[in-house]
Amino acid sequence: MSTDPGEGLRFFEITGTPFDAGAALGRIGAPAVHADLVKTRAWASVMALRDDPRLAVMLEMTEARYPRHVAELRGLAAGTGLPFEEIFAWNCRGDLWAMAPDGCTTVQIPGTRRVIAHNEDGLPVLRSHCAIVRFDSEGGIPFTSFAYPASLPGHTFAATDRGLVATVNNIRSRQCEPGVPRMVLTRALLDCASLDDAVAHLRSTPRAGAFHVSLARIGDPRLLSVEFTSATVSAREITAPAVHSNHLIHAGTAHEPQVVTESSGCRQERGDVLIGEQACDPLAILRDTGGPGLPIRRDDPDDPDDENTLATAVFELDDPVLAWRVYDRPSGPPRFHFRDRLAAEAGRQPS
Repeated sequence: MSTDPGEGLRFFEITGTPFDAGAALGRIGAPAVHADLVKTRAWASVMALRDDPRLAVMLEMTEARYPRHVAELRGLAAGTGLPFEEIFAWNCRGDLWAMAPDGCTTVQIPGTRRVIAHNEDGLPVLRSHCAIVRFDSEGGIPFTSFAYPASLPGHTFAATDRGLVATVNNIRSRQCEPGVPRMVLTRALLDCASLDDAVAHLRSTPRAGAFHVSLARIGDPRLLSVEFTSATVSAREITAPAVHSNHLIHAGTAHEPQVVTESSGCRQERGDVLIGEQACDPLAILRDTGGPGLPIRRDDPDDPDDENTLATAVFELDDPVLAWRVYDRPSGPPRFHFRDRLAAEAGRQPS
């Protein structure tokens, strides 16, 4: 599991009812929430929107479709020691506010041995307060994920016990429609047992906001790039090495109103150059600080999007083995490594 006994990302195992699992996650993050998160500009910006009438509609729709995940959110609020309304608003931050500080860059390499590599970029003040969690909430599929304080797991990078891998990139959409919050959608996606179930789940649910998701699964040769917004779900199979940063690039979605920050544009351009080189190394791409503009690896405390690289994950799917590593430093060995031999049978989404 962990290869480094020193300071760095922590690992927690969480199990129980949805409320109890959420409460345990909340208690883990509570010190950072009260000491740091609630003092950030991001928190203040979202809390200024907590009376937005769209939130009541989003909660009603979420309770109707995903009561287990609302229970996790209620537990998260209890464990964190904050009102549920504040926790729910924070978990809707990117739906309501285009400039929510959730970045990320993903490298996608198809083939018999599929690779998804991902930089998780977030608030610099949270660098020492995030964790890798093994999350087993009753009624769902257990998974292991990067987790932020006060946030549902599942909107970062994760692997499930059914061999599904999902990594998520922020999209700064200018549209928010009545629907389920994007962070709940990607949390619920981890309860899907196949790629087709995952895409169908996104297509069939009213969506409030926008994300990009890279998806792969043991036993399925495909590697999918999925961009979803309140209006559209675009799912395409990756057939050549590719990079995705924080804006819509699919032909069916790129025209939608969005914010493309300088950082996202620079990372996409630099990644496209590096991915075209022979024998491209996904970890080297995600650690790259070169190029003419803002870097892929982000460590500047004055980053214009207020985001730094907090962890890097490299997933390798070589049927029937899923092996992945998590790095929490800009160089050196992984902090954690995981290796599972998984059956490739198809499954259905649990009730």
